[in-house]
Amino acid sequence: MRALVQRVSEARVTVEGEVIGEIGPGLLVLVCAMEGDPPAAPEKLAAKISKLRIFRDEDGRMNRSLLDSGGHALVVSQFTLAADTSRGNRPGFSTAAAPEAGEAAYIAFAEALGGLGVNVATGRFGADMKVSLINDGPVTIWLDTEA
Repeated sequence: MRALVQRVSEARVTVEGEVIGEIGPGLLVLVCAMEGDPPAAPEKLAAKISKLRIFRDEDGRMNRSLLDSGGHALVVSQFTLAADTSRGNRPGFSTAAAPEAGEAAYIAFAEALGGLGVNVATGRFGADMKVSLINDGPVTIWLDTEA
């Protein structure tokens, strides 16, 4: 699985003009299941993200995790994280998991993150979503369970 994690002051996702997920301070997590991901990938990625020390401590240093800070997570499916641009200017997405497997992994990831004690809001798998955020820092981190 792949994820792009952004530390945010706030974030929201809308579908057809309706807000379906919204958080205050925490992380916006764009997540993509990849073809061939092992069954444990969602839990592995959730554990890593929940413990990333990217929130400021009392001294202003990035020393606290999402769990330490009590922040929330907005989890949004993003198959375009599988983009392959090695053969020209039009990205290919053949390394993304098939939609059924991708949705199952996305749900498993959100549930695993919630099971670790993170307050999780989500987007809607496969929907045309509009995501807005205020990036804090900015802090943006790329994660790949197979890297």
